Amino acid sequence: MGNYYSYKRISTDTDRQNFNRQIKSLNRYAAEHNIEYLLEFTEEKSAKSFDDRPQFKKLDKLLRAGDTVVFKDLSRFTREAENGYKKYMEWLERDITIIFIDNPTISSDYIKRMTSIAQEQYIVTKTAMESVIKLLLIVELDRAEQQRRYISKAITDGIAASNKKSGRKAGQLDKMTDDLRKDIMLYLNDRHITQIELMKKHNISRNTLKKYINLIEKCS
Repeated sequence: MGNYYSYKRISTDTDRQNFNRQIKSLNRYAAEHNIEYLLEFTEEKSAKSFDDRPQFKKLDKLLRAGDTVVFKDLSRFTREAENGYKKYMEWLERDITIIFIDNPTISSDYIKRMTSIAQEQYIVTKTAMESVIKLLLIVELDRAEQQRRYISKAITDGIAASNKKSGRKAGQLDKMTDDLRKDIMLYLNDRHITQIELMKKHNISRNTLKKYINLIEKCS
């Protein structure tokens, strides 16, 4: 039996996922399945290429046949269909088990079972099955992207509705820049950052900051 590893990725763009949710999800999975991670990798970087993710590269080099890697969801593994598909298939060929807690239908065990059944019953060829796997990855990646856009729009709409309700002119309090949104997400994931630091950096009042923090928490 191989080793278990977990991988968390903290994107620095506006659709950054809540770090604490990843930790809780991975820990809960380990407890429910009575496993222990040999190593836990955390990537604090947003990058399209696997080569631009140092922690992922370390993990990739460590993996041996029979090992298992657990992710909260597919977007922590990749957001690119083509490169993600190639790495996914490479890991399958290396006999690496891939678990996406939130996307069980593309976890490798499910894919292997589906492939085995299809081949035993002569339903599709190996090439056709690989195309199906790629399609499943694309569908899940698209779903995640749509969810990211929905959250971003919900935050923007929430700001507009709040301004309208308070009688302020449109844009008067709309100081939610991309940098401010990123910093608030950092604050939510690392409480060593203080609200005072954010207020000074972005030149906003405590009430304004709290308003945006609440909006992001509700929409995350």
